[in-house]
Amino acid sequence: MPRLPQVPPGLESRPFRGSIAVAHGLLTWTMLRGRAWQRLLPDVYVHRAAHRPDDHRVWCEAVALVLPAGAAIAGLSAAYLWGAGLLPPDAPVTVVLPRSARMRPHARVAVTRSVLPEADLTVHTGLPVTTALRTAFDLGRRPPRTEAVVAVDTLLHHRVVDLPALRAYAAGRAGWPGLPLLREVLSLADPLAGSPMETRLRLLLLDAGLPTPAVRHDVRDALGQLVGRVDLAYPTRRVAVEYEPGPPRDPAWLRREANRFHALRAAGWRVFRCTSDDVLRHPARTARMVAAALRGRPAQRVNGLV
Repeated sequence: MPRLPQVPPGLESRPFRGSIAVAHGLLTWTMLRGRAWQRLLPDVYVHRAAHRPDDHRVWCEAVALVLPAGAAIAGLSAAYLWGAGLLPPDAPVTVVLPRSARMRPHARVAVTRSVLPEADLTVHTGLPVTTALRTAFDLGRRPPRTEAVVAVDTLLHHRVVDLPALRAYAAGRAGWPGLPLLREVLSLADPLAGSPMETRLRLLLLDAGLPTPAVRHDVRDALGQLVGRVDLAYPTRRVAVEYEPGPPRDPAWLRREANRFHALRAAGWRVFRCTSDDVLRHPARTARMVAAALRGRPAQRVNGLV
């Protein structure tokens, strides 16, 4: 049985520059062309056992090895590193370069160019990234509006940035592209938003002309006892709107949710549970159902709406 090639220490799990590994005598170019190694970018390799095509962190590490001076991982890739997972599995790594810098194009790298002061750069989890403030600032200026609000809400929810600091940061950058959109995004952003789909659901209701719902509202009974917390609420009408992420798998969670739902109903609340289909494919119908409930009309069960 053939022996597996030995992996040099330090090259087991992270991307590396092939030329540096060869120069240090760790590998040869012939070895790098073997089946044990995966070429990610020109002169950047990773051990195949450590690489998954959908591992955005590995791609960020690979791209960081070839970034020119003064550049950084940015946009949704920076948000991912800050804890906000908003990327599809095969998304390219977004980087921002100073206007004078050059970088070889690659399908897995999305290059943007911008003014990039040193104060907007940091090292986070070992990688060069835009600061949390600059990341939120950039994403909040990028259309479409819904996705901009989703990105800012997610960063706020993870507490890597806060609204007052972000407003102050934006106020000091008059004349930058996208500021009108950012001002609208900041007026809609809410750090209590629990998930991207909850944000999309909230914007769906607002875009339909419905009143602004309370986010993460605590419902109490007539004695002031806490009944449960709902995603979105119209307290004066006792109407709650919640996003249902998918079929529950945990029986204990199912029991807790059933008890909470019955307690809300007993407290006089009407609860609308919306699925991704309701939010993404049937927004007008979903808004009509909630609007009918707010007007006091009987609500009927339709798909994910209860």
